[in-house]
Amino acid sequence: MPILGVLIFLMLWSLLAPKVVTSLGAVPGPKQVYSQFEALVVEHKDERQKQVDFYERQETRNAKKLAKDPEATIKVRKYAGNPTFFDQIITSVVTVMAGFLLASLIAIPIGIVAGLSKTVYAALNPLVQIFKPVSPLAWLPIVTMIVSATYVTSDDAWFDKSFLNSAITVLLCCLWPTIISTAVGVTNVSKDLQNVSHVLRLSWWTHVRKIVLPSAIPMIFTGLRLSLGIAWMVLIAAEMLSQNPGLGKFVWDEFQNGSSNSLGRIMVAVVVIGLIGFLLDRIMLFLQKKVSWDKSVALR
Repeated sequence: MPILGVLIFLMLWSLLAPKVVTSLGAVPGPKQVYSQFEALVVEHKDERQKQVDFYERQETRNAKKLAKDPEATIKVRKYAGNPTFFDQIITSVVTVMAGFLLASLIAIPIGIVAGLSKTVYAALNPLVQIFKPVSPLAWLPIVTMIVSATYVTSDDAWFDKSFLNSAITVLLCCLWPTIISTAVGVTNVSKDLQNVSHVLRLSWWTHVRKIVLPSAIPMIFTGLRLSLGIAWMVLIAAEMLSQNPGLGKFVWDEFQNGSSNSLGRIMVAVVVIGLIGFLLDRIMLFLQKKVSWDKSVALR
């Protein structure tokens, strides 16, 4: 049935796309989109070959320089070519995972403490409800100004400002589902298990490790899956505005380019964004099955 659903979608796409005509021509169908994907693959291979040739020329030049003067100072310049579509995919995945992992490291402990303490939960709940619906487009200017004021870049800097802008914006937008789901999961730990913990006089840390976490894992991963989905959606918008060289910037550059191939390339990016989002969700389900005490968790 999933294959049938995809085939029906492709058929409808092929039939209806040519009927929608824009200033750049008709909306491309699956065949045209695949052709653009093949063109992007060729461009990637050409760019990698240029990079190889660039470093080979440097090696040859430096070898001749050393042959004349063994004590000569050798410099190896970095290749400054434009990132390809596949380079931008890697940039987007690295950025979203950086923001998501940092958010998880912050949100899960906060959610556990909030679930164990009604006082902490009552104090945090208004803040979560206020900041949860804030759009990434509202966070991004604030993050950009703070990063620009506090982070000084140099030639040996670990991260570009555009990367930090996107990653921190992702972090701020995907904190809240994990906090809420974790707190709910901790609150709903079986009373029988809690009573066992009291009888055995387990320490706070042992109680969390042996009782709370195993019971709350399903809800924690529900929050993580929601957060990762939000993070991936937020990232594309953040990259468009911050000009971080990822998929969002690719889409924006093609939109600004306005060539006859732009629509097809944007559609390639849309399909890739969807496939990567689906793959990330499958990975989270796989991890949930591995760490959960209930090994019957279905990959659905």
